[in-house]
Amino acid sequence: MAERILFADTGATFTKVSLLERNGSTWRVRERAWAPTTVDSPYSDVMIGLRRAIAKLEAWTGIRILSQNHPISGTGENQGVGEFIATSSAGGGLQVLVAGLTEQITAESGHRAALGAGAVVTEVVSLNQATSDFRSLERIKKVSCDMVLLTGGIDGGNISDVLTLAEFLALAAPKPRFDVRGKIPLVYAGNVDARRYLESIVGSTMDLIFIDNIRPAMETEQLHPVRSVIQEIFLKHVMSGAPGFKTLALWSQDRVQPTPVAVGAALTRFAAESNYNILAVDVGGATTDVFSVIDGRLYRSVSANVGMSYSMGKLLDQINPDMIIQWLPWVQDDGLVGNWHLNKAIRPSTLPQTIEDLILEQSFAKEAVRLSLDRHRSIVTGLKGIKISRQIGDVFDQHGTGYTLVNLMKTDAIVGMGGVIANAPRLSQAVSIILDAIQPEGITHIYIDDGSFLPCAGLISAGSNGGPEQDTSVFPPALAATAIAPVGPDVKQGTAIAAVTFCGSTYKLVAGEITVVPCLNPPAAGDAWSGTELTVVPNKRFDVGAGKGQAVTVTIPPSKLGLILDGRGRPLILPRNPQVRAAKLQQWYRALGAYPDYALPDGRSR
Repeated sequence: MAERILFADTGATFTKVSLLERNGSTWRVRERAWAPTTVDSPYSDVMIGLRRAIAKLEAWTGIRILSQNHPISGTGENQGVGEFIATSSAGGGLQVLVAGLTEQITAESGHRAALGAGAVVTEVVSLNQATSDFRSLERIKKVSCDMVLLTGGIDGGNISDVLTLAEFLALAAPKPRFDVRGKIPLVYAGNVDARRYLESIVGSTMDLIFIDNIRPAMETEQLHPVRSVIQEIFLKHVMSGAPGFKTLALWSQDRVQPTPVAVGAALTRFAAESNYNILAVDVGGATTDVFSVIDGRLYRSVSANVGMSYSMGKLLDQINPDMIIQWLPWVQDDGLVGNWHLNKAIRPSTLPQTIEDLILEQSFAKEAVRLSLDRHRSIVTGLKGIKISRQIGDVFDQHGTGYTLVNLMKTDAIVGMGGVIANAPRLSQAVSIILDAIQPEGITHIYIDDGSFLPCAGLISAGSNGGPEQDTSVFPPALAATAIAPVGPDVKQGTAIAAVTFCGSTYKLVAGEITVVPCLNPPAAGDAWSGTELTVVPNKRFDVGAGKGQAVTVTIPPSKLGLILDGRGRPLILPRNPQVRAAKLQQWYRALGAYPDYALPDGRSR
């Protein structure tokens, strides 16, 4: 087994590297470094940024990793790595055009499958669009994608409609991004009876690949075959075409994984070991990914034009500047927001230089997360178009088909990832982004992946790529805080809405206020630790997970910040008056310790 592992994650904006060393049965991250990603011009070679990041590791650790621009194999005292593993999201990942007969049934299943495989869905086409007019054909010809996923029909059903859709795609025949002379893969995951006709329809316009039907029956959805072939195409087509990725694949012995796939694997393991339902957000430079692990099943959505660097120019097309201003702890017109946004769009890889820039960037991040979570809710739904068998117990809790599966009251943990969250100067700033953007309900553990280790943990967990079977060094991320947020009616500010008993003391949870209660320090290494018991007794009109007025007792692990008692209400509604709003934000930010006092100017205009 390798005694030293070099891990690299090439993102849209930055390339991160970590050096892991084994100490007995555990793995420790000795050092990590980063450098700007160099996939675009003028460099057009992702390996330049990777080698720069590795050079920092060498300087900081004194370990020689590269020789003649290649990793030194084998581990010596001061040189070499036993293995190199890598993930990548540079270039936006695999771009997929999804086509299905019905937008809300088969096309939606294809959409979910592509997202779960780490892809970016650039277009969703249904049969009614394919048969509408000539303009639809011209639009699809110009869609940027790396593959087409065609779904439709249950096995044994009608085949004429799916063949009509196939004819439309063959006429459009979009070209691959990296090799305009090549043919794009068309993956067919529909009615198996249509396969024998597809080859004559598609002909030489695309490379036809057959896999199992994504909806073999109306009540059945199988996503794994689609996800597997998408990952294979990602490695074969995108990695071979993107600048520098051939060398990256050679270094890792052709085992580079899309970053979202590795993150999903880590989150799935975390959920299984903790028995949690988990929600995770990854705010990247080009996209914002949202993951859910609900009852052991992984879901993912991606907002392709919602990011904090290369997508910043398009973010204000989707949100109003007033939505950014509402998070600023001073009175401000939209001129500052517009100017900052324009500068960031022109120079997307710049980092905040002042406290004002930092607060603006984190305010944008809150709206990016909120927007992406709304999209995630709309994608993560029950199957549509199926029959539901109801029991007597469903009388007071009924859902139609296609209802969202994301329930914050039943979410045990939230994980924050991505540069703007992971690299926040204060941990409380990262937690503030999660609290304000997601607005957790009930009792929720908040984890911040401030070391950007989840992709690495996803690769080396369970012995993958020759890594350790049990990775305790980078997984799971450290607990930042446990938030308690009762849900109930709007009540007068200052009203006690719950009592929280913790470590022998009882604290009032007050409407309109946020309070931090520090936790006891965890025991020294090797000492037993079973957590601390916590009891929450809500007001009879409020719920913290067991029903209105019902007490909840849980055991919570130690955290860096402690307990956060959030009585601000759900949904969180800010005061309309600018001065009152600024004063209230200052109160909340001070309670969290998010920003220094000089950044909170008592509500005055700036």
